[in-house]
Amino acid sequence: MLTNLLPTDVVSSGRFTGNVQRPSEGAVPQPLDRRRGFSSKHNEPAGRDTRGLRGGRAGDAACATVEISPPHIVRRHIFALEGMTVETVEATSCEKIEYRFRAARHLLAVCEEGARSDGDTFVEGLPRSSLRDLKKKLTFVPAGHEYHERQEPRISGRVVYFYFDPAKMPTLPQADADTPLSPRLFFEDATLWDTAVKLRQRIVCAGSDNRLYVEALGLVLAHELVRLNAGIRPVEAPVRGGLAGWQQRIATSYIEEHFSEQIPLATLARLVRLSPHYFCRAFKQSLGMPPHRYHNSRRIEQAKMLLAKPEFSVTDIGLTVGFSQTSSFTAAFRKATGFTPTGYHRHL
Repeated sequence: MLTNLLPTDVVSSGRFTGNVQRPSEGAVPQPLDRRRGFSSKHNEPAGRDTRGLRGGRAGDAACATVEISPPHIVRRHIFALEGMTVETVEATSCEKIEYRFRAARHLLAVCEEGARSDGDTFVEGLPRSSLRDLKKKLTFVPAGHEYHERQEPRISGRVVYFYFDPAKMPTLPQADADTPLSPRLFFEDATLWDTAVKLRQRIVCAGSDNRLYVEALGLVLAHELVRLNAGIRPVEAPVRGGLAGWQQRIATSYIEEHFSEQIPLATLARLVRLSPHYFCRAFKQSLGMPPHRYHNSRRIEQAKMLLAKPEFSVTDIGLTVGFSQTSSFTAAFRKATGFTPTGYHRHL
């Protein structure tokens, strides 16, 4: 499976022979800097090597990578494996940045470091997310799906992209081979995370003694993606009726990100693969209240924090947390706390 552990340019110009990538004629491999894991050439900003639509060369879907704009504020390093490409991307500043991708291969994004003060992320087939803390979040974009992300970073981010050839993805004996892989946005999976981080660490070391281990990790990562997909089909009711851990995290995180908006029950149910009726029952059993009350409680908690800051008026706070009228905000706040917003502020 392993074809080249030395980092290559962002867009490889190599030929393929028997599914193994070879350097172009006349190409000279760069010497490896053992102290850092990369040759000195590849520690320079690599945005200038990004060519054509969606980050790859035009018409070369097999080489397509995530398009990053502006390209000069990131360092990019690519490692070629058979059936898979691994790319590390490290931001060199906190300038505004955009990412785009749509290609004929799957993308797994592993965010090792990342936080933004503003921005959102879109994966075709899923609701848009404005999650701020991106550290240790995973995103999966199936082949042919659109991915678009914009950020105003709070810190310099670091992400690893794994690009998979759909034709070389494994199949599980118990899974339907015709079932397409499903998009997933900002999810957590300990097994997948550990495998991806190990693969990135070993591949950067680039020692010949890592060759077999890297091959094995690449296969395991592909298998884990397929396993994960098999596990996210519509979920039947658990024996005890509550939400599974991953369902609870997804639902509450979505409410937290969109607390100032109207959130349809059907949207939350769709995110966790349940019917609206069963989701409402399961949510109440797991969190002790129905979704609309939980949503309202998160609004009130946000309002409490804002009331501690004298620069905000009650009207502004009500609008910020999603109430269109001051009277409705005051009524909801009094019902939840026993105080009006003004009275609560005076007691601080």
